[in-house]
Amino acid sequence: MPSVNGIVASAGWTDVASPLYRDTAVVLRTYKLGEADRIVVMLTEHHGKVRAVAKGVRKTTSKFGARLEPLSHVRLLLYQGRELDIVSQAESVETLAPLVSDLDHLTNGLAIVEAVDQMTMEREPVPQLFRMLVGALRTVAERCGPLVVSSFYWKLLASEGVRPELDECVRCGASEPLVAFDVAEGGVLCRACRTGAPISAGALEVMRMVLGGRLNEALALPAGPITHEVAGHANRALEHHLERRLRTVAMFESH
Repeated sequence: MPSVNGIVASAGWTDVASPLYRDTAVVLRTYKLGEADRIVVMLTEHHGKVRAVAKGVRKTTSKFGARLEPLSHVRLLLYQGRELDIVSQAESVETLAPLVSDLDHLTNGLAIVEAVDQMTMEREPVPQLFRMLVGALRTVAERCGPLVVSSFYWKLLASEGVRPELDECVRCGASEPLVAFDVAEGGVLCRACRTGAPISAGALEVMRMVLGGRLNEALALPAGPITHEVAGHANRALEHHLERRLRTVAMFESH
């Protein structure tokens, strides 16, 4: 079991007598602090969302500055502080190169980590969400299909207990025809009850694929009007739940 200055610290476990702890994390975002430091916001596997200071990482001589960029998957040794922790060590779990290889991969990855950042509370462990995040970023690294981000949004909402109703009208219970999707109502509506945005039969079927165990089939679909429609519904649903605009969604729409 590794030790630092004679104090034992193991992955995902903190000695009550020691402020040092180890964990695995994905970097969600960073911002500058002073002339050479950086604050790193990350989702850890066992400690939830953590804000930590990485001292001197903006210097060219920094040993681990490049390992603490957004989207990085890292193993860390941290010192727990009152408000901000301190990064003592960092090593890469997976290379960042596939996620920053082109603008599409980078934008998709940033859209995913922004959503996670907005959805999580500090110091609240969410190991299942951490695993979802790592899996989604690996998918982005392997392929850059039109539904990678929106599928993650739907899965994220479902994990938060706000899975949309897709099989019957949320007002009257009718099973068909389902012609609208209303984020405020929480799902689809029939012709008699319709409010919100129109939804096509094709888009409804794809959303059922994503949330009904056929994710790989949905991710293999080529870009087109239906995938664009599904993404639009996902964006609106997530922003409605968060009650705020997402920067990356605005970026997608501007293009």
